[in-house]
Amino acid sequence: MTTGRFAPSPTGRLHVGNLRTALLAWLFARSEGGSFLVRMEDLDRIQSSSEHEVGQLADLAAIGLDWDGPVVRQSDRFDLYEDAIAELTAAGLTYPCYCTRREIREAASAPHDGVTPDGVYPGTCRTLTAAQRVAHEAAGRPPALRLRAEVARLTVEDELLGEITAAVDDVVLRRNDGVPAYNLAVVVDDAAQGIDQVVRGDDLASSTPRQAHLYDLLGLSRPRWAHVPLVLAPTGRRLAKRDGAVTLPELADLGVSPADVLRIMAVSLGLALPDEPVTAKDLVDRFAPALVPWTAWVLN
Repeated sequence: MTTGRFAPSPTGRLHVGNLRTALLAWLFARSEGGSFLVRMEDLDRIQSSSEHEVGQLADLAAIGLDWDGPVVRQSDRFDLYEDAIAELTAAGLTYPCYCTRREIREAASAPHDGVTPDGVYPGTCRTLTAAQRVAHEAAGRPPALRLRAEVARLTVEDELLGEITAAVDDVVLRRNDGVPAYNLAVVVDDAAQGIDQVVRGDDLASSTPRQAHLYDLLGLSRPRWAHVPLVLAPTGRRLAKRDGAVTLPELADLGVSPADVLRIMAVSLGLALPDEPVTAKDLVDRFAPALVPWTAWVLN
């Protein structure tokens, strides 16, 4: 049986773009008779809060989305991430990285050798000697931990986009403040929860080959991926909370109910007529992956 999920970061209320992606993830799973889980990706200790989590869960419920089992939080799962890091380290697949963000930016923007793609970590710390590492430690530079990737590029199959080919570089596994990095945590969590269908925004498509490589190195089964088009602001950029009334509470102040928001999203997906009242459950039988629009939706 299919198991899908929605995994927001509890750093504020969900906006319409988040809700539309959640609706699609829910429809993918429920239309196959599958389970649907919610996980809070709360590794950002500064911005994440239980108050935001409560608000986000209320937002999902307000548009008629339900989920199975308890909500899982990444902040409760550090032992799982460290176990995965230990496994990779034992296999010789990690190394400490002392680069600052500025150094990484400068390296990424410098002229390349024609082999390393722009924006990909060039492996600056991959071949440091023991003496160089000691010198960095003595200078007070706490290291991040990076994956020693075994491939340069990887192709994965996406249910909507087809083949996605992208560079696989030495991604960070643990930040220099000790917090597990997103690419590791999302792989470990999805595998541990039995997630076999990942539906998310297409802004994350390029990171999928990196995550697929981590699945392979950890001996885990890859899920099916489906990257859906984003919601854009009238300016053409990705919708964000700064773009005016885009959350349910803000829209409610303008007289737009959660039911109205659901209807508008359903219309944007070709699942309802403009003035047709619908519930989320009404959409399950109407939905098919082939109906998902190929282009972004501009929210006016």
